[in-house]
Amino acid sequence: MKRIVIALIAGMLFGLGLALSGMTNPDKVLNFLDISGRWDPSLALVMGGALLVSVPGFAWTRARRVSFCRDDLSDTSSRKADGRLLLGSALFGMGWGIAGYCPGPALANLTQTAEAVIFVVAMLVGSQLARLLHRG
Repeated sequence: MKRIVIALIAGMLFGLGLALSGMTNPDKVLNFLDISGRWDPSLALVMGGALLVSVPGFAWTRARRVSFCRDDLSDTSSRKADGRLLLGSALFGMGWGIAGYCPGPALANLTQTAEAVIFVVAMLVGSQLARLLHRG
């Protein structure tokens, strides 16, 4: 039960942050990437704010070695950048740049637009394909 409550609180805070910053609007993301047109630097400010919160949080977590739910966190220090990570990051970035969505905002917009539904379906299919390829 504790795990569900923590996940619910974290998800609500994340969703609130996305909504308040306007990052559920894919045009905000696409305008950030459009440096020769209608460039909107607000995404950089949102990312900077996220770093201000996450960097101390990661440092605190690294020192603890266990989560709030008592899960072992000792294996989170991997710094290996292999081909799988680089390919996944490139695909994530291309999808983000084409659609203007990443998973959080896409889920937040799931009931709002057909584009978000298509994105989420493609994301789920892609993740299952990656899982199958990794097993094989």
